Amino acid sequence: MALGMIECFGFVTSVVVADKGLKTADVELVAIDKNKPANAEKCAVPLVMVVKFEGSVSAVDMAVQAGKAEAEKRGMFIASRIIPRQEEQIEWLAHLNALGKSSTI
Repeated sequence: MALGMIECFGFVTSVVVADKGLKTADVELVAIDKNKPANAEKCAVPLVMVVKFEGSVSAVDMAVQAGKAEAEKRGMFIASRIIPRQEEQIEWLAHLNALGKSSTI
């Protein structure tokens, strides 16, 4: 199973990114994670979000590309990454949120 991650600024942007990815491809939304950077006062939006999708490699790629485009349109995109095959021993990490608990999305 592939894991796709899109890092962006702001909660609202992360919800729009997640929505676009889910509408574009047959993926599962496994978490929307948050992180407040140490230098948050210097950021345009002081909240960094990571939207995480799982599914087939092609579906995750489509979802990440669509979500990335949505974040870029708003000037809120930071980074994205696709891991084509997660190691079974660390797959659970994708489901963790900032509080160290497994997500229930």
